[in-house]
Amino acid sequence: MAANSQSAVIAEGLTKNFPGVRAVDHLSFEVHAGEIFGLVGPDGAGKTTTLRMLAGVMPPDEGSVVVAGSDVIRDPEGAKHHLSYMPQRFGLYEDLTVDENIRFYADLFGVKKAERDQRATQLLQAAGMGEFRKRLAGKLSGGMKQKLGLVCALIHRPKVILLDEPTTGVDPVSRRDFWRILYELIAEGVAILTSTAYLDEAERCHRVALLHQGKLLFCDTPNNLKSKLGKGVLSVISPEPLRLRAQFEHAEGISSLVVTGDGLHVVVDDARRRIPEFEARMKEAGIPFEAIHQVTPTIEDLFVDAVTTGAEEVHRAQR
Repeated sequence: MAANSQSAVIAEGLTKNFPGVRAVDHLSFEVHAGEIFGLVGPDGAGKTTTLRMLAGVMPPDEGSVVVAGSDVIRDPEGAKHHLSYMPQRFGLYEDLTVDENIRFYADLFGVKKAERDQRATQLLQAAGMGEFRKRLAGKLSGGMKQKLGLVCALIHRPKVILLDEPTTGVDPVSRRDFWRILYELIAEGVAILTSTAYLDEAERCHRVALLHQGKLLFCDTPNNLKSKLGKGVLSVISPEPLRLRAQFEHAEGISSLVVTGDGLHVVVDDARRRIPEFEARMKEAGIPFEAIHQVTPTIEDLFVDAVTTGAEEVHRAQR
């Protein structure tokens, strides 16, 4: 992978093994200045391990990492001046106020008082927390704690921000505020690498790396990823989705299906051909349904289909 002048993070062949499992398997990607790059995948995909290696808090078994021009493996302390790493449980001090937490992290990075006060005011206003500066961190809601963690991580104006599932368990309003802050940072040329298990959040990123069991499945823009599916996606609306799934689970032409609450999302080989076939099958089985129609693929459709198809290929190879 050739680096370019805009590469803020360059990961080459990152590999990490734990007893009995390879958590990250020869992972390579770049993150550019002024973009939000998403590491997306379920629990156990290797997202947290990858971020820890990028942050220099965990050495890889193989591979290399360069962040903002600094070699993280050879000089982890030097690289830390250019980045901020916000783990899933950020180290806020609950017996300190919002302002006191910010002051503590600013002092760690040698931020002068005038710059700290200006930066803190800007970030707290963006987070909708300007009126809570004197409140103890322990008295904040979960979403506000995450936003305060982000403010602390940004106080020294890092070039690269590493965020480990920052919106997990966060209320919708705080999640919206959180993403608004991230978008505002793009204008400053900051590179943002965020991980999430929420596939719908991938739509908010400029580029996305889909991970499964430590391996990179795809890496591209959200629109390009959705175009990679190359199959049709059907939405079947039914008051009996579980019965519907049992009926279609092994049907011809289906590569993957997901229960959506009010029916199924079904990835098929040929949407036009399968719609009348499935309608007839549901009527014959006496399964009530309100509608069946083709829909635009989502990143979740691509991910589920890739994982399901890959598992089936492994099973066939083992027979």
